[in-house]
Amino acid sequence: MIRLFINGLAASAGGGLTYLRNVIPHLARRADAQTTVLLNSAMRREFGELPDISFEENSETFGAFRRFVHEQTVLPKLIRRSGAQVLISAGNFALWNSPVPQILLSRNSLYTSGDFLRDVRARGDYAIWTDTLVKGWLARRSISCADITVAPSEAFAQELSQWSGKKVLAVHHGFDQDAFTSDAAPLPSAAKAQLEQGKDALRLLFVSHYNYYRNFETLFRAMPILSSRLKGKKVKLFLTCRLNSSENPGTYRAESAASLAHDLQESGDIVELGTIPYRSLHHLYHACHIYVTPAYAESFAHPLIESMSSGLPVVASDLAVHREICGDAGIYFPRFSPDALAERVLQVQELPELAERLSHNGVRRARDFSWSEHVERLIVLAEELVRPESGRN
Repeated sequence: MIRLFINGLAASAGGGLTYLRNVIPHLARRADAQTTVLLNSAMRREFGELPDISFEENSETFGAFRRFVHEQTVLPKLIRRSGAQVLISAGNFALWNSPVPQILLSRNSLYTSGDFLRDVRARGDYAIWTDTLVKGWLARRSISCADITVAPSEAFAQELSQWSGKKVLAVHHGFDQDAFTSDAAPLPSAAKAQLEQGKDALRLLFVSHYNYYRNFETLFRAMPILSSRLKGKKVKLFLTCRLNSSENPGTYRAESAASLAHDLQESGDIVELGTIPYRSLHHLYHACHIYVTPAYAESFAHPLIESMSSGLPVVASDLAVHREICGDAGIYFPRFSPDALAERVLQVQELPELAERLSHNGVRRARDFSWSEHVERLIVLAEELVRPESGRN
């Protein structure tokens, strides 16, 4: 039996939360692993008691750099106390003095994204620019410190390898259709009412909190183009966020996006649903017609698989990661072209056979992703690290 220690302190939003919410229950089902997980207090409360899972809880609130320092000083003691044989660092930064072999999970595409650095400079957001450069240096140094670095897609693994000069393995994140749809909890009443108001419209969906790299502005600029070409049919874009800086994780300033979207919100073409509980998110996918993502930086993108599993055709920016995840379940556009985005949506709207093919391909493609297979691969890597002949223990 392998004994693992997962450092999950970095999980606070988005993909990090989705990852741990899925991986921890799958580890609890394994008879060949005992796992200790370090979490913040809020997330610890989600799990209750699980077989073969022990929790270490941290009640302090950290920024990224304070958390990094805390991990470097406190984590080695916790690992030794747990008796773990392998550390899995789940937050892009490795433990530099790990007492056991270490698997680093690296999934932040901003550190390698020239588009992101150009974007924040153009916005004059030099605090984020500096923060990204410093964290990028830590992330690159972390790849050198880890015994194995794992990325969630082949495309991002290649990008990290070129960036760091080190070998990076790809292990796809998973998806569990039954778990995703098992909760019958309905959508919040306010969201249901807003969807009902758009029942006769072409309903587009984008699942993300507001940030720069998801490229909301290109999507907003595409909306008037769509409206003018839909020949009287209404189009509504539903967002799972609010364009208010204080209501989103991080320090991204949403004011310019809100200004761009203002007239479209007044006419009801853009609808801010706000955060939708994950347990009822599947209802939202089923209530919409097309999933759109204009993101210019991505390492995996769980909403793509959620949307495909729900039968939604996907219109996505032409990133290698998006093509890898969606394949023939999506159609693609140059990431900064609102005209091309609008054209792809119109193609899906006007060609029912295309929409049906994308939907069918998406449902099939979603089945290729499995959290149990992801966990199996991690355990195999951990077992390889502790074999005497590995030379790593």
